[in-house]
Order: sequence, then C-alpha cells, then structure tokens
Amino acid sequence: MRKFLLSIPLLSTLFIASCSSLYMPNVPNTPMFTQGGELHASGHVSVRGNISVNTALAFTDNFALMLNGSAISQDKEKKDFSQKMAEAGIGYFTTFGKENNRIFEVYGGLGTGNSKRVLSELTYDGAVPYESQDITFDKFFVQVNYSSTRKRKLNLFGEKFPLNYGTALRMSYVTMDKVEMTGVNPLKEDNIFLEPIFFTRMRLNENFQLQYTTGSNFGLKNRKYLTAGNSVFTIGAVYNLGGKKLR
Repeated sequence: MRKFLLSIPLLSTLFIASCSSLYMPNVPNTPMFTQGGELHASGHVSVRGNISVNTALAFTDNFALMLNGSAISQDKEKKDFSQKMAEAGIGYFTTFGKENNRIFEVYGGLGTGNSKRVLSELTYDGAVPYESQDITFDKFFVQVNYSSTRKRKLNLFGEKFPLNYGTALRMSYVTMDKVEMTGVNPLKEDNIFLEPIFFTRMRLNENFQLQYTTGSNFGLKNRKYLTAGNSVFTIGAVYNLGGKKLR
C-alpha cells in the first residue's frame, strides 16, 4: 500500500509530461481587493519557465480592471515550444464575514495569444526539424476568486510571517484563429478548460507578499492540439498598494 501511494506522484508527473498542448495556461489574476483605489501587481514563474505578469486596479469600492500577460520559450533537442498571451478583464469584488476578513471576486474577460511548436529528429548531423505547428488563438474567460485571512503564522529566521490562503476557479474557452502546420492537414480546434488553482501567500510587510501557486488544467473536449495537461506550479511575488487592513 505504501509503495502504491508513493507511486502516485510519479505517475502523475509522467502523465503530465506525456501530454502535449499548444495552450499553456497562465497564472490567474487574484488581486483580492478590499476597497477602491487599490493597486495590484504580481509576477510568477513556473517550473517549466512560463512567466506570468498580472496587474489590476480597483476603480471603485466594488469594481476593478485587470491586465495579464505571459510568455514562455523552451528550446529542447526534440521539441521547441514558445507562447505569448495577453488578457484583459473587468470584475466585481467584496469583503464579508464577521470581521470582513474574507474576500470574494468574480471576473470576466478576453485574451489572445500565439503558440509555436517545432518537432525535430536527432541525427548524426544534429536535430533536424520535421514538423512545425504555429497557431494564433483567442480566449474568453470567467473566474471566481476566494481568499480568507487566518491567524496562522510561519516562524522563519526568528520572525513570524502571516499566511493567507486562497483559491480561484477559471473557465477558459479557447478557439484557434490562424493555423499553419507542416506535414499535417490542420483543422481549427476549440476547447473549454477548467483551471482551478490554490495559492498561499506569505506577507513580508504591508505591501509585499510571496506566493506559491498550484493548480490543474482540465479540457472538456477531446482535442489533439488544444488539449489539457499543462498544470500550474509557480512561485511569485505580489504587490498591493492601498486597501483595508484585514484582521
């Protein structure tokens, strides 16, 4: 039984690595606003090298705008992959609970991106490309964020750092716009992705926090190129200016 449990993470890693998609999700924007005038900025990097940059502004006590971007460039012997993506959205936020220490947000928005993958075969003369997959895609997304402050603190180097926990569930509808592929007869695809994430933030001071994010990616349709399999495991930094001091 113990060997079986130990094998689960390994099997999960192999499954994720075996999946190959032309869509790699970014880190959902979770500003967790509490009042108007608050500004959010964050940067995250995944274990695969996908860099996400998120910004948001609360222009009233309940409504906010967000801008997100991500980029990745991988050069490997048999497969090169690159992607650039940008998003914009608008949403509603509020605090609730006995001490108003819980935050709820809902956002919707649009995005666009470009992905390119080059497959190569290793020969005595080096890597020889035999297939190129280049797509431009559009996306529509809706997401719900929830966060709650807790009294738990992390003791580190003789200091106590407050920890915050939260989750976000994003649904993204992704459609291919332009498709260019060599060696195959491409067809335009679409898919609906469910992208739940969980994050932990360690507060360094009133404005800066460190964030660890873990999440998954599920496709509701059976597709060849716009398939699921790229999970989210990132570390990042979060900056929030303004806002209420939650207890």
